[in-house]
Amino acid sequence: MFLIDLEQGRIIDDKELKDSLANAKPYREWIEKIRIKLDDIEGDDGEVSFPLPDAHSLLDQQQAFGYTQEDLKFILEPMAKAGEEPTGSMGNDAALTVLSRKNKPLYHYFKQLFAQVTNPPIDPIREEMVMSLVSFIGPKPNLLGTTDINPPIRLEVAQPVLSSAQFEKIRNIGQYTGGKFYSHQLDICYPVAWGKEGVEARLASLVAEAEDAVKSGANILIVSDRAMDAKHVAIPALLATSAIHQHLVKRGLRTSTGLVVETGSARETHHIALLGGYGAEAVYPYLTLATLADLAYANGGDAELAAKYQKNFIKAVGKGLMKVMSKMGISTYMSYTGAQIFEAIGLQKSVVKKYFTGTASNVEGIGLFDIAEEAVRLHTSAFGSDPVLANQLDAGGEYAFRIRGEDHLWTPDSIAKLQHATRSNSYSTYKEYAALINDQSKRHLTLRGLFAIKPAGAPVPLDEVESAAEIVKRFATGAMSLGSISTEAHSTLAIAMNRIGGKSNTGEGGEDAARFGRTECGSNAVGSHR
Repeated sequence: MFLIDLEQGRIIDDKELKDSLANAKPYREWIEKIRIKLDDIEGDDGEVSFPLPDAHSLLDQQQAFGYTQEDLKFILEPMAKAGEEPTGSMGNDAALTVLSRKNKPLYHYFKQLFAQVTNPPIDPIREEMVMSLVSFIGPKPNLLGTTDINPPIRLEVAQPVLSSAQFEKIRNIGQYTGGKFYSHQLDICYPVAWGKEGVEARLASLVAEAEDAVKSGANILIVSDRAMDAKHVAIPALLATSAIHQHLVKRGLRTSTGLVVETGSARETHHIALLGGYGAEAVYPYLTLATLADLAYANGGDAELAAKYQKNFIKAVGKGLMKVMSKMGISTYMSYTGAQIFEAIGLQKSVVKKYFTGTASNVEGIGLFDIAEEAVRLHTSAFGSDPVLANQLDAGGEYAFRIRGEDHLWTPDSIAKLQHATRSNSYSTYKEYAALINDQSKRHLTLRGLFAIKPAGAPVPLDEVESAAEIVKRFATGAMSLGSISTEAHSTLAIAMNRIGGKSNTGEGGEDAARFGRTECGSNAVGSHR
């Protein structure tokens, strides 16, 4: 950065320009005056400060919020032990959420947007210096009001996922800050006897209560489903959070308060990211923390191991949030809060327009009452008499094929036929395999499975159609670098295109000299340069 000063007749270089701007006002002094760090507030610092529910009660709560055995095995336990998000293969062959036979949390209807380039806009590891998970809870000051005499105090948290001790400080923040902050809790549960039809009225009363609380001086709102029990079903936390956030935005009150979500439903990075993207400055996943503590004790540990599991989970989610934010070039959680970097798939536009205003929703689906019905079904199963769920969680089947689990495009039958066809060189078996994969009209798992080809007219005579050898010359592969697919797949694509006379794109801007020669099968593996 440099400035050409025409009056002084000189060029002001980067350092001088930034130093002059940085020293123009006592910014550091201002910041110190208007912030209170949550970690500096004296209180109970124990990581497991809440009483753990008994095993049966914990199981009921987990089932009511849609937990599965896979969530514990593939998501929570690896995060708890390693402090890292679990790794898995790319791609997802499970049924689209709106087409699934299973009851799914609302989170699954949203997909994260990202900048579609090979390298992310920001590398959260190498460019860690520009990344920050710091979140400010409470009223937002006027960024242009540098002359404000009494700007609002803000509560700073080091990262958005709260421990039980941190959340208790926020719940009782008034007594810790001498009245500078005042919290108000919004209960997002309602009697299950109201059924799915009760959700609309409860949401209306929630947003009205939130508005009244802010006007009465509450500068931290706690959106909580902690009151969920056998007689009370919880509105999906994402729906309630976004509804309150959007209502306060429309009323011009959102900058007057902070939003903290206390929920039992959030248990992975995607869930936390969604809550943040739709307004939450901080999230307290109480049921996940209780589940982690239970896992620690089940593994022969004690309170110390439980605290370690919880700390590792929070660390893993933090890393995951940085990865998610960086894919859109967002470097701070404060910029991500309320940014709505998502698209909805399978939700009615009327629901999105009212409760998730501004979110793209090109493929419609279920409405508000359907969302509530899925929550009621999960609740009924949890507190019902289903013998399968009496002593264990549902199997899941999202990440691995299960008989009672989620439907997948790849089934044991299709994989067996593919293996048999390749090993025995059986074309008839291959056709059976191809039929299972290509014909998705019988098992509705994808959007294209809902479509049928409608002929545009009479078939074109074959003598008017170009030969296959001429048609394939127009074929071309996408620009995929060695970082996106394996070396074997990369060279195989080039060999295939060279054989048929098409074009392949290396995606690299160059080629490995080792691939210039002929392969054993007589084809070279050189692709067209990008």
